[in-house]
Amino acid sequence: MKRSGPLFTLLAGLLLALFMLSLNVTSGTRSTSTGSESSGDVVPASPTPTASPPSGKPSPSPSPSPSKTTVPNADYAGRTDDDSSAIAVTLRDGKAVAYFCDGKDQESWLKGDVKADGSMRLTGQNGNVLTGDLKGKQIRGTVDMGQRKYGFTADKAVKPSGLYRATATVRGAEVDGGWIVLPSGQQVGILNRAGKPSPAPRIDPETGAVTVDGQKLTAKPVTP
Repeated sequence: MKRSGPLFTLLAGLLLALFMLSLNVTSGTRSTSTGSESSGDVVPASPTPTASPPSGKPSPSPSPSPSKTTVPNADYAGRTDDDSSAIAVTLRDGKAVAYFCDGKDQESWLKGDVKADGSMRLTGQNGNVLTGDLKGKQIRGTVDMGQRKYGFTADKAVKPSGLYRATATVRGAEVDGGWIVLPSGQQVGILNRAGKPSPAPRIDPETGAVTVDGQKLTAKPVTP
């Protein structure tokens, strides 16, 4: 019994050592596991943003800028409100030329642009100004001749109605004639011989033929 006492003591110590070693291994595993879990809250990475899927509707195209439009090409002729004079206006590609004439000694050639809305401001020599507005088949406006303003109405004209002009040298003198052929067939015009105005002779509206001091001339339609 004396010899077995140390043996039991050795075995008890060995068992105690094995128990302590097993306890340490288990405690270390838990500690490692706990440390791994408590290493901090890991925030998952935000997903990469992706383009939103197409809605199925095509992207609207940019609206084209409105194109500039001009009033239709046409001829207009009429009389002043007081019936003392005649007026003719020719429109071509946004440009206008007009002729004011009393058939005696007062006249004016005017020209300028016509806006897309049909309004116009035409100018001539001596500061003469025509302002008018095209509405439908009619131009209404005024002609400022300096000493006096004339209101007028000019209706759309159909050939041979309209505006005509002839220039030439007759017997050594410069001749310049202007004619307004009204829708009624009436003609109003002035013929200048060397700058001296007088009533113009009648032209053939179908051909423009006219005789001035024995010489045959051709009055042609006027365009801007």
